[in-house]
Amino acid sequence: MALIKKEVVDQIILQADIVEVVGDFVSLKKKGQNMWACCPFHHEKSPSFSVAPNKGIYKCFGCGKAGNSVQFIMDVEGTSYVEALKYLAKKYSIDIEEDQSPAAVQAQNERDSLYILSDFAKKYYVNALHKNDEGQSIGAPYFKQRGLSAATIQKFELGYSLDSWDDFTKAALEKGFLLKYLEETGLTIVKQEEGKQYDRFRGRVMFPIQNVSGRTIGFGARTLKTNDKKSPKYVNSPESPIYHKSDVLYGMYQAKQSIRQEDNCYLVEGYLDVLSLHQGSIENVVASSGTSLTENQIKLIGRYTKNITVLYDGDPAGIKASLRGIDLILEGGLNVNVVLFPDGDDPDSYIRKVGDTAFKDYLEKNSRDFISFKAELFAQEAKDNPVKKAEAIREMVVSIAKIPDAIKRSVFLQQCSLQFGIDEQVLISEYNKIHLTEQKNSRSQPSQGSSYGNSPASYAPGSFEEMAAEAEAAAAAEAAMYEDEGAPEADQSNVLRVREREVIRFILNYADKEVEEGLTASQFMLGELEDIEFKTPIYKKLFDLCRLKLEQGFMPTASEFMQHEEKEIRTEVVDLLSEKYELSKGWATHEIIVPHESDLVSYGSEREVLRLKWRNVQLMIKEQMDTLPRLKEAQELDKTLRTIKALKEFEKQIADLLGIVVSR
Repeated sequence: MALIKKEVVDQIILQADIVEVVGDFVSLKKKGQNMWACCPFHHEKSPSFSVAPNKGIYKCFGCGKAGNSVQFIMDVEGTSYVEALKYLAKKYSIDIEEDQSPAAVQAQNERDSLYILSDFAKKYYVNALHKNDEGQSIGAPYFKQRGLSAATIQKFELGYSLDSWDDFTKAALEKGFLLKYLEETGLTIVKQEEGKQYDRFRGRVMFPIQNVSGRTIGFGARTLKTNDKKSPKYVNSPESPIYHKSDVLYGMYQAKQSIRQEDNCYLVEGYLDVLSLHQGSIENVVASSGTSLTENQIKLIGRYTKNITVLYDGDPAGIKASLRGIDLILEGGLNVNVVLFPDGDDPDSYIRKVGDTAFKDYLEKNSRDFISFKAELFAQEAKDNPVKKAEAIREMVVSIAKIPDAIKRSVFLQQCSLQFGIDEQVLISEYNKIHLTEQKNSRSQPSQGSSYGNSPASYAPGSFEEMAAEAEAAAAAEAAMYEDEGAPEADQSNVLRVREREVIRFILNYADKEVEEGLTASQFMLGELEDIEFKTPIYKKLFDLCRLKLEQGFMPTASEFMQHEEKEIRTEVVDLLSEKYELSKGWATHEIIVPHESDLVSYGSEREVLRLKWRNVQLMIKEQMDTLPRLKEAQELDKTLRTIKALKEFEKQIADLLGIVVSR
């Protein structure tokens, strides 16, 4: 984004009509002020995906996806922010003026050079496979032997590297590519001290690795010399400015649409597993390419689905080695199923053995949730050995503890209890110990931003789902609170969060609406709450941003916050602007006038301020009351009691203004 000037970004966002942008991907129907459709991000029968043309936003009330036009392209295409801006700029014929500072131009030119070189290499290897005698006599027969069709070879742009010392390097240099880029991508190995340079890939079949936008960023290569003990079976491109192994999954570019449509991602280990399944019409499949699954790869899958099915071969050692990666998936809030193939088979060999239809049937019949699978695996190992059984049980609880969803945890603890024949309460107790230990460790260590979903950089809000769920929970709590606003037993922290949310929602929706002549809602509310310290981090951020804007002489408008660099803020702002329900036109037909919130801004802004102050006073009273048992000095006790009395008096004054009866 650094290369696109802010005024151009503003122009793109201003011109990008949310209805037109979303309409390119789904069929929208007007209902009330908004447009509705079945969500393109998850399966549903009744439309819950809403587009608000007047606000320039979309929101799915089913899966929680939300944002503006740029975010929609990021979500639906799986692209970066910059790529989404470029997509919209092209759609609306906007010239992207780039930052022409020498440093910015050089950085972009170097990345572009690496992409162009990688694309040249891909075409070179494809050409070597199809038009070179060596490729036709050695590379092509290998793919044929593995049962790959010409269509599959073409779709994944498979190739062959000639068994020559520096054939590719010479070809690239002749085309004008610089040696430093050849070395940087790892396509050429340079031995400076010996004055030599040679091809990294020689005499191998080539598997181009692409990012989610389809650009070639690296290669996997398999040797065909089975008798050469010194040569590794597979060689991959090294890390480079455009290729980071931990961020990439093989086949994601070809699989992303199918993963979204099927709402499931099959995870396999090797390139050929992906190719064979694609050929068998199972396109929602990606590979970790023989490396341990990483948090960033899990986040990448999480952009398209919350469901992963891991396909294991029958090797027990390999399964055990993969368990840690599955714990990471659970920790990321995704659902994990497992399919185990007969011993000696992997997905590639099994689909070739039984055929496409039987393979799909096998997946359907043998898919099971990971916790059950792991429990059975460990139970078989432990058998009648009490020590091993205890270790197995603890391993299970460790995995279950990774699951963020409390209901799922509870179900799996019950399941584990039955599997191992152990009292459920013992498992809950063990879970509590693990949970407390993890909390203690996280408090004692400075945050490194490495844990899935906790890093500021992880927004990416695959976290859209989590935040939307929180917002829905907050709305439910708010509804209950309105029914009995004076309930003393209410969960104070959650109620306070709801009240802070409502204040921010009101400011963003009605920032420039006047509550009286010369005084806007945002000026009134920010002024009245000047001394209030917001407790919920996201609303504190937004409140501070609103206050800063006002101090700078600008209205704190939601449209500007929707372009904020922090995705957490962008997501929350969209959520605060989204309305799930609209007033039926039937009321107007029967001449029943129901005022909208926007007609009562003066009343609403004052009421929201009072509600937040009231909840804060209640919290202060509780805090003071909690200190009473610990006070030993008469003077301290007297002072605290007088403070409580004053706070209760203030609470009653606010309650009177709100029309709430406070009983003590």
